Amino acid sequence: VQLVESGGGLVQAGGSLRLSCAASGRAFSSYSMGWFRQAPGKEREFVAAINWSGSSTYYGDSVKGRFTISRDNAENTVALRMNSLKPEDTAVYYCALDRGGYSGNSYRTAASSVYYDYWGQGTLVTVSS
Repeated sequence: VQLVESGGGLVQAGGSLRLSCAASGRAFSSYSMGWFRQAPGKEREFVAAINWSGSSTYYGDSVKGRFTISRDNAENTVALRMNSLKPEDTAVYYCALDRGGYSGNSYRTAASSVYYDYWGQGTLVTVSS
């Protein structure tokens, strides 16, 4: 499985961006997916997750109400729509895939990176003030 993120860039505070993650391989529709981010000098932080069908979504407290995760199983993609961006959202954003589906069961598992088996290379989001 390969994950390739796109859509990062520079945006002003208050603006919006849409990140996309394309997954290779079959059975994408069976897997839960997540987004994490890591800012310079900080630990990796959970952003959002979605179960295999899209019926369950989870968000980190810092992005709740501003970010929306979605997926298109026909296209093998997962997206992260980011609105009302703040300078503190500046980070490298990583897409992750959970083959076991654990991350789609609860917030606790969704937010834990140990449940994810594959990671993308990351895409940089920079929010200027």
